[in-house]
Amino acid sequence: MCLAIPVRVVEVLPDQRAIIDLSGVRKEISVALLDSVEAGDYVILHVGYALGKLDPEEALQTLALFGELAAFEQNSQEALA
Repeated sequence: MCLAIPVRVVEVLPDQRAIIDLSGVRKEISVALLDSVEAGDYVILHVGYALGKLDPEEALQTLALFGELAAFEQNSQEALA
C-alpha cells in the first residue's frame, strides 16, 4: 500500500527541490512535477516527490485526521498492554 501525505513547503531550493516540514521533521524533496511552488504552500508528497498542491484548509484537516488516527492507535496498543 502506498500513501501520499500533505506537507508544508518551508523553503524552495535550486534545481526543482524544496524543504518540507511534517510535524517538525524536515526533509528535502523534489518539486519537479509541479509548475510552481512557494514557501508556505501545501503539497501532496509521495516517495520524495510533490505530486500536486493542496488547499491549506484541506491539508490541515487531513493532517488532523492523521493525528487522531495515531492517537487512537497508541491508545489501542496501551489498552492491550
